[in-house]
Amino acid sequence: MGRGRAKAGVACLVGVLALVAAGCGAQSHPNEPRPQVATRISVTVTPTAVIVDPSRIGFGPAKTQQIPQNQNQAQPPIKSDKPLNTVIVAANQTGDSIRLALRGPRDEESNPIAGTSAGTMQSGLPTGTYVVSAAGLAGARPGKLIVGPYRASSENDILLP
Repeated sequence: MGRGRAKAGVACLVGVLALVAAGCGAQSHPNEPRPQVATRISVTVTPTAVIVDPSRIGFGPAKTQQIPQNQNQAQPPIKSDKPLNTVIVAANQTGDSIRLALRGPRDEESNPIAGTSAGTMQSGLPTGTYVVSAAGLAGARPGKLIVGPYRASSENDILLP
């Protein structure tokens, strides 16, 4: 009977050690910076020009990005060279159907935007200078968009996924 008890004791010890090893914790930490909130850019397409507002993004915290409860809190920067998440909202004020085209470190083109309509385009834009034009509209002066290296964590923004 002493042998049976010894085997049961060893099995119990192995089980306890396995539980202790499994409970040592995960490798990822919940306090890592949260991803940034997408930066919104407004583009207005007229028969003579493509207007980009703001024309410079990613150069520091944007107060307009935070919800009102946190607008005076600092936005911790993310040390990353990932592309800046952007949402471009375009208003086509011409009668022609166009495609919004971004040319720069990464080339992007939107789906067709009908005349006198609005459209959106989501993109991750690396740091650099972009020319924003209306493909399909001759004579419209292109706009300019500059994307800086600053990326902000959304950890101070509540009610975000």
